[in-house]
Amino acid sequence: MSVTRFSSKNETEQLLSEPVLRALLLNDDGSIPNNPRLPLLVYQGALNLPSRDPASAIEGLLASNDWGGCWRNGIYSYHHYHSTAHEALLVYRGSATVQLGGECGLIETIKRGDVLIIPAGVGHKNLGQAGGFGVIGAYPVGQQWDICYGKPGERPCADKNISQVPLPKSDPVYGPKGPLMKEWRG
Repeated sequence: MSVTRFSSKNETEQLLSEPVLRALLLNDDGSIPNNPRLPLLVYQGALNLPSRDPASAIEGLLASNDWGGCWRNGIYSYHHYHSTAHEALLVYRGSATVQLGGECGLIETIKRGDVLIIPAGVGHKNLGQAGGFGVIGAYPVGQQWDICYGKPGERPCADKNISQVPLPKSDPVYGPKGPLMKEWRG
């Protein structure tokens, strides 16, 4: 699949809204490591999506901000995390209730236009969805994701992997000067 990058700043700006931003540092729950230094980022209402083909608009935005490996689907209905890559989830249709951080983690409802930026190690699970939920997942260019389940034996290898995942060069939505850069680089 070929993804077209946006050719003008105006095209990109039309998609962006002023989000409600939350940065949440989640503790290790014993099974899911979460990330000891990088907070989960929740951008509520970040995207002002077109009615026609919102998924392609998101893919173009991600490509423009050096995030790739895009997929369209849902979120798995079991706890999992990635130890080798950070992940962005951008909702283009419907809504879902997700649990973040493991079995005792926080519960969030995400909907069209919302974005989750999940640092390596942070668990996530779909608890239920509505409205034909559609989400696009993406990763910083150059990062290859794995999948871990919080099972005995995954650690300490997963912990070592998480500590070595490089920071992205750009926020997946707002680019090199976006909130991720401030929140993750301090």
